Amino acid sequence: MNIDTRIKFRHLVCFLEVARQGSLARAADKLAISQPALSKTLKELEILLEATLFERGKKGSTLTEAGAAFLRYAGPSVQSLREGVNSLRSGMHEPITVQLGVLSTVESLLVPEVVCRLHRALVVSVMTGPSAYLLSQLRVGELDLVVGRMTDSPLIAGLTFEHLYSESMTLVVRAGHPALSDPRGRKNLEDYPLVLPSAGTTIRKFADSLFVQHGITPSRQRLETLSVALSRRYVQCSQAIWVAPHDAVRQDLRQGELVELDLGMREPGGSVGLCSNPALPVTAAAQWCMETLREVGQEYREGRYP
Repeated sequence: MNIDTRIKFRHLVCFLEVARQGSLARAADKLAISQPALSKTLKELEILLEATLFERGKKGSTLTEAGAAFLRYAGPSVQSLREGVNSLRSGMHEPITVQLGVLSTVESLLVPEVVCRLHRALVVSVMTGPSAYLLSQLRVGELDLVVGRMTDSPLIAGLTFEHLYSESMTLVVRAGHPALSDPRGRKNLEDYPLVLPSAGTTIRKFADSLFVQHGITPSRQRLETLSVALSRRYVQCSQAIWVAPHDAVRQDLRQGELVELDLGMREPGGSVGLCSNPALPVTAAAQWCMETLREVGQEYREGRYP
């Protein structure tokens, strides 16, 4: 369907301001127009869209389900147009940048693929770290989005989480590790050093759960880190067992550089997703990034990503 050319910029601006203010009176005041004029503009938009965008009552105007859906696209569209006009007027045609928080669970495969698909349109600035830190940066507007496992973090309250795909944890060792030929299987696993996610992180809870399920007592020799590069290198040159998110080691397993320890059952997996701050406007760059993450996430769910 083509966009109805009768929908004007003023329609979108009025819609966004009422959604922001939650009141026709306050929105009219902000836009410096009369309330009847604002009400008429909204009515025109609702007729053109064939949908009711607001529920009007004594306490103000609240978005309907249709209004909330339209807001998801109207906001970034207006913001993108404003940024484009400002860029041309200033004479400084700076590339658009998205500020992305990335957890260790997705830095090996998902995010590199997303960056490859986005680079023709924008610059991707990546910040890594534990979920608590990245979510705090998202909350204050220093990041546009955070990607990874974070549903168990208390700091996610008040933010919006969208599931992309599920990912399990696995135990891996270097090729030739003695545990691979040990007929007693998991009985002696506690004798080997461990590589674990940092204590207190969301992914560490899944790692601890994996040991509980298999009745394994974790070794006292531990390397606790969120660094995928450090974990990989240490495991390759030692007898350590790495409790890793499957995405982090998928290519290593395929190339035979690491080998999965088969314990007969696998941890069911946690939710990998994207987190945004509903209290802040979604930039055009963030919207493009979200759409690309959804696209790649769908390929993961359908088994179309190698």
